[in-house]
Amino acid sequence: MTNVSLVTTFILTGLPHAAELDLLLFGIFLVIYVLTVVGNLLILLVIMVDSHLHTPMYYFLTNLSFIDIWFSTVTVPKMLMTLVSPGGRAISLHSCVAQLYSFHFLGSTECFLYTVMSFDRYLAISYPLRYASMMSGQACALLATATWLSGSLHSAVQTTLTFRLPYCGPSQIQHYFCDAPPILKLACADTSTNEMVIFVNIGVVASGCFLLIALSYVSIVCSILKIRTSQGRHRAFQTCASHCIVVLCFFVPCVFIYLRPGSKDAVDGIVAVFYTVLTPLLNPVVYTLRNKEVRKALLKLKDRVVYSHSK
Repeated sequence: MTNVSLVTTFILTGLPHAAELDLLLFGIFLVIYVLTVVGNLLILLVIMVDSHLHTPMYYFLTNLSFIDIWFSTVTVPKMLMTLVSPGGRAISLHSCVAQLYSFHFLGSTECFLYTVMSFDRYLAISYPLRYASMMSGQACALLATATWLSGSLHSAVQTTLTFRLPYCGPSQIQHYFCDAPPILKLACADTSTNEMVIFVNIGVVASGCFLLIALSYVSIVCSILKIRTSQGRHRAFQTCASHCIVVLCFFVPCVFIYLRPGSKDAVDGIVAVFYTVLTPLLNPVVYTLRNKEVRKALLKLKDRVVYSHSK
């Protein structure tokens, strides 16, 4: 490779769409991004100020909201730039490395966190009397730390393997952000090892987490059916339904994309919108609108703000 000029800047092609839709898509994704950031910040604030929400479930939810703010920020602003500015499509090699690492770090951490949250719901519903001792503050902190460390390790492996390869052209990434599968298509070397790692390290891990979550909820449903009161069953089902909605929107597109690392389908970029753009918005919507405790906390916070202004 000594006589070959290596690529130092990539060009993001963005989402496949008609050029006349640029402004419309820019407006839609800008609104979604603002709502995502504001919604997740509001959840963080409400849980911090309301002592009734200082429980394991909401502890993990604060982690999820924090991740979603940055997970959306890693990809959406750059996508907005590609929609309104031809120059916004360019991304330097170093920025591409940083974006890929951050994206996989936050995405894999969220993947593991969903699994931990399903395990938390399983313990809460199946072992209500022992739940408090099982999910102590120390246990919650250890589980959360494990998800962050696992995500960091996964991302480091993925980023290192992707950018150890030479890239000598072409420089157009068929995506709206730097992700491993579309970048590997530009490598001037054999990528079979990388594709296998993607299949195992992302596809199989995501499928494994999804399977564990599914098993947790099968056990949860069995425990819920044993609850004698219809009100108790309804409340338990409502709590779990919120988690299931978000999990499906996150995992199904991930499995679709990363179990096909050699795919050349342009539809992959459209599918990726579900877990990079829509899922971070769904979390505050689902957990807020479908959760009575959070709605009460929001009303308390609003009354507190109105009272302080009136004084």
